[in-house]
Amino acid sequence: MTDLMQRWTMSALGRENLTLVQEPIPQPGPGEVRVRVNAVSLNYRDKMVIEGSMPIGLAFPFTPASDMAGVVESIGEGVTRFAPGARVISTFSPEWVDGKPKGDARNLPYRTHGGYFQGMLAEYVVVNEDWLVASPDSLDDIQASTLPCAGLTAWFALVERGGVKAGQTVLVQGTGGVAMFALQIAKAHGAEVFVTSGSDEKLARAKALGADHGIHRLQGDWVETLYDLTHDRGIDHIIETAGGENLRRSLRAVAVHGRISVIGVLEGSEISLPAGELLLKSPVIQGIGVGHRRALEDFVRAVDATGLKPVIAHSYRFDQLPQALEHLDRGAFGKIVLTRE
Repeated sequence: MTDLMQRWTMSALGRENLTLVQEPIPQPGPGEVRVRVNAVSLNYRDKMVIEGSMPIGLAFPFTPASDMAGVVESIGEGVTRFAPGARVISTFSPEWVDGKPKGDARNLPYRTHGGYFQGMLAEYVVVNEDWLVASPDSLDDIQASTLPCAGLTAWFALVERGGVKAGQTVLVQGTGGVAMFALQIAKAHGAEVFVTSGSDEKLARAKALGADHGIHRLQGDWVETLYDLTHDRGIDHIIETAGGENLRRSLRAVAVHGRISVIGVLEGSEISLPAGELLLKSPVIQGIGVGHRRALEDFVRAVDATGLKPVIAHSYRFDQLPQALEHLDRGAFGKIVLTRE
């Protein structure tokens, strides 16, 4: 092993400020482990952080991306959770182990990797041993790297906070990373799954993954289509990935006493809703800020038990970050991953 590694870093906001640098491989201190990073998956949130459209304070020079999978290479004094050779994945909110995250009404809880903490776009990272989870045995590193943010978000919405049950209806909006995890998790729990998309080809692929119904959201009023398909009952649990004005449509589509998990802000970060539908349907509208470590550990066990396989749109070499971000701009069916090889 050479003493140098590559790391993506930026000295200011904007893609034009991303630089691939060489620097010494870091050494773990007490309670820390060094991980050889084999795969990093990208989230839309990473693009927003890099471009500055997500207003969070960054410590420059900054390394983006929250999600990685790799192998523990060396450990510091006192480490007990992992031994060298262990396969691991990162956690999105490293200090959030269970229960409520750190934060209060004034100071929102958002201390994440690739944000408040440095990110994972490096060939090696050193982190506290508590900030990692064992990888699923049934997935390779490319697949496992997609679990910490997109996978856990879908799991937290549907299972941890949503209690999805067999026979319920679930609406998944779009065919991105969170959506494809939500489709597979819902089906594994015996739910009837509806998918909306602006692409017939993507709807066909979603059906091949197990979706029961595909609705082209640009051809007519997709809420009316849902009314017809559910005999006016509506949807028990909606995975709301667009935000903004689209939440009004989700409120129309949700069943009485149903649930809407608000995850995305693609159509805007401001929300207003008609009071009549909100009061009379009385749905649970829950914001999902990914999830905690214990839920990620639950999800890893579920992945191994059910055979769930993350949907990978494309994998790029570590030095192809600009091309990977361009793919993210275009939209992807599933996840985009960077790998060492």
